[in-house]
Amino acid sequence: MSSVRRRMAILANSVCLKNSVSLWSPLQSPAAHRSSSIGFRTFRRSYVVSSSSFSNENREFVIVGGGNAAGYAARTFVEHGMANGRLAIVSKEAHAPYERPALTKGYLFPLDKKPARLPGFHTCVGSGGERQTPDWYKENGIEMFYEDPVSNIDIEKQTLTTNSGKLLKYGSLIVATGCTPSRLPEKIGGNLPGVHYIRDVADADALISSLEKARKVVVVGGGYIGMEVAAAAIGWNLDTTIVFPDNHLLQRLFTPSLARRYEEFYQQNGVKFLKGASIKNLEAGVDGRVTYVKLDDGSTIEADTVIIGIGAKPAVSPFEGAGLDSSVGGIQVDGLFRTRVPGIFAVGDVAAFPLKMYNRIARVEHVDHARRSAQHCVKALLSAQTDIYDYLPSFYSRVFEYEGSPRKIWWQFFGDNVGETIEIGNFDPKIATFWIDSGKLKGVLLESGSPEEFQLLPKLARSQPIVDKAKLQNASSVEEALEIARSSL
Repeated sequence: MSSVRRRMAILANSVCLKNSVSLWSPLQSPAAHRSSSIGFRTFRRSYVVSSSSFSNENREFVIVGGGNAAGYAARTFVEHGMANGRLAIVSKEAHAPYERPALTKGYLFPLDKKPARLPGFHTCVGSGGERQTPDWYKENGIEMFYEDPVSNIDIEKQTLTTNSGKLLKYGSLIVATGCTPSRLPEKIGGNLPGVHYIRDVADADALISSLEKARKVVVVGGGYIGMEVAAAAIGWNLDTTIVFPDNHLLQRLFTPSLARRYEEFYQQNGVKFLKGASIKNLEAGVDGRVTYVKLDDGSTIEADTVIIGIGAKPAVSPFEGAGLDSSVGGIQVDGLFRTRVPGIFAVGDVAAFPLKMYNRIARVEHVDHARRSAQHCVKALLSAQTDIYDYLPSFYSRVFEYEGSPRKIWWQFFGDNVGETIEIGNFDPKIATFWIDSGKLKGVLLESGSPEEFQLLPKLARSQPIVDKAKLQNASSVEEALEIARSSL
């Protein structure tokens, strides 16, 4: 692409909307967005080669957020030769962007079990890319603002104000703020010493300090965080109980039968379950630290460490002016991650985007989407690319991966968990679940598969082939079931 076309594409995506009003909806086509009547404003930018020598507050590109999406967006800017002296990242964290899933999958292991530590899991090593340490950002001329989150945005003036009072003027802004953990109310003990939430390295460090002294751990929540943290706690040989209000683990995805397999494995490793239970309050001892978890039925569980994993909320403040989606939360965007305000984009967990495959608006809290959405957004911003984001939902988890574990657990899911299910296998060594709707294979989950088998899953979920249910139900093994599904492509 010529340099003229590239600059035109950047300008078209970096315009400022007068009076902060737009008639554009994310459901409109990219062409409709580009041809709408928009007021242009220009300002002087300082193009330099050193990330520390900006002569004024003007920045051509600003990313707000310091997680996965920010790291992958930065890499894409570098790949297009548009980072050096042009890109700034504003983060509330003290660290360069890193692969956040490591915090609950490997960081919490005790020292004798070789836990994950920075700089080992900076982006983009999670996808086989270069490790982007703080020096990487310096070498590529990317200005980093650590521990200085954005406190205010002026959409009309295209300026950001940080907590420390810095004023940054942006040309194009990418919101990659992710989510914040849902918290128990303070009035029922949600902020007591010994009560933990996991979102960043500081949270994980605080939890490790508790685990080192803990005897009895209660994990509140039966989703990803609950399952991964409980598995780590067993690595510390701690008395561990998972409490959650649902009928089985990971109710949003697992079938009751599939969940039962995982629950049995956790119980074999010493985890206790209290299902269908709700928290009334957390009680403190004489030292002010959490001592008991009290349930709605009046019963109590002794605990000196409590981890809350009850979901997350999109971190939209102070970006409400860019347009929020009331149905799924987050900042509403189109298939190129443009918000209703030209020049402002949103990616990763915080973005409510059109899920093209299933014709619905969705918000996906997953590292794969964080990576892909950031890359897609930046490519669209810096080039003439107009391909609409066509994401295939995928989820995975890895638990009990520490040294000495009797078995490492690793599953992947692709597609949509709708329709009836067919389960094949006995979990030891592997199991697969297929979701069939109107004869079509809509989703598939595989536990402990081979690399080749895992590579087949997205092909099946995206193609949605018509499958012979009777053949699939009669398969004698996971391998045979996957071969039946493969032959349907």
